[in-house]
Amino acid sequence: MPLMQETGFLPRAMKRLLLRAFVIHRRRDRMDEAKLERYRSNLRERLTRILSLAPHQPDGVRLRKRYGELMDNLFLFLEDVTIPPTNNSSEQAIRMSVIFRRVTNCFRSEWGRDLFAAVRSVVNTGKRQGLTAYQAIQQALSIHGSLFSPS
Repeated sequence: MPLMQETGFLPRAMKRLLLRAFVIHRRRDRMDEAKLERYRSNLRERLTRILSLAPHQPDGVRLRKRYGELMDNLFLFLEDVTIPPTNNSSEQAIRMSVIFRRVTNCFRSEWGRDLFAAVRSVVNTGKRQGLTAYQAIQQALSIHGSLFSPS
């Protein structure tokens, strides 16, 4: 069995590639644009080579399909400094909801679940904009413009 077809090669190769991209992202402020572009080009080439493999395992096939669909956007965080390389902030935003659901053993009604999700969404959006929970709720309910109004 060739090395490329070995079980688990695709996930390991993708992990190495993504970790390399994260290292480049951390160092990007010390690089000139030409060097950063060479790194981006190299990452895209490596991604294309990895995704050209034909895994035999169902998990490998699924992983290849998923990254194939995201290929054009996978390294956007290296092009735009405002885009974080991970979704940690989104996961942290829903953490309160997960803890609440576990502690209370879920919600007793659909409207309670929906209300809690709406309030957490408003509070988390406000927090990202530097508002207190009260200010965020007040602004969301304001008739003069809300956090969710288009700019």
